[in-house]
Amino acid sequence: MKHLKLAVLTSVIALTVTTTAFAKKAKYEEMQITNGASISGSVLFKGTVPPPIMEDLNKGKNGEFCATHPDTKEGGIRPRQKVQVKDGKLQNAVILIENISKGKAWATETINFDFNQCDIFPKITVIRKTPKGVKDKLVSVTNLDDNILHNPHGYSVKGANRKTLFNKPLPSKGSVADVTKSLKRFKPKKDSHFFLQCDQHNYMEADARIVWNPYYSISKEDGTFTIQDVPAGKYKVTAWHPYVGQVTQEITVADGGKANSTFELALK
Repeated sequence: MKHLKLAVLTSVIALTVTTTAFAKKAKYEEMQITNGASISGSVLFKGTVPPPIMEDLNKGKNGEFCATHPDTKEGGIRPRQKVQVKDGKLQNAVILIENISKGKAWATETINFDFNQCDIFPKITVIRKTPKGVKDKLVSVTNLDDNILHNPHGYSVKGANRKTLFNKPLPSKGSVADVTKSLKRFKPKKDSHFFLQCDQHNYMEADARIVWNPYYSISKEDGTFTIQDVPAGKYKVTAWHPYVGQVTQEITVADGGKANSTFELALK
């Protein structure tokens, strides 16, 4: 019986050690990169580009002010184009490496969402989970509109489900909400899409891909992208757009090498 208990205890210890080792391995480790590779290419759009949403600003709050947005047409109608395509190239797709455990350091600058003229900038970006020990200056939201109340509401989105991360009123121009602490709730394999909306003007929207390492890029107006300082290896690289979908390719790079790849996204 003692031998049986000892065997079970040994198995439990081994399982614990294995689990702990796996957990540590799953965390991203920063290291100095020399002779790193690059992954470049372009993102194409296949199919018919969806028409813009024709927002009637007269029906919402602060209609007269919100109509000062430069895209506003006659009668207070503002077109909102969620999928931007030029010559078959998709803009604002996020390209990211999925399976990299160590590499270059994370960027240190704050990601800021500006609420300006009843719109949000940037429209599509990336954000990350708040690291341990970090309490502020990772992600913030700023109100740039005079005498206009904005109410940024941040969510983690999965399918039709939304999980509230923060809901902070910004009563006047210059008001800033640092939402860094709220992003500690992100979990791998559960959170990938961040959505930001104004509760006062619900047509004000922005999206971000939640990333777990600093290897990502956002496609430009011509659909091109570049990810630099990549250690040699074989990687799963994904191109994602919140309103089109995503595709994944396996790409191998050597030290100092340059890989080129084309991603094609299509509405389902």
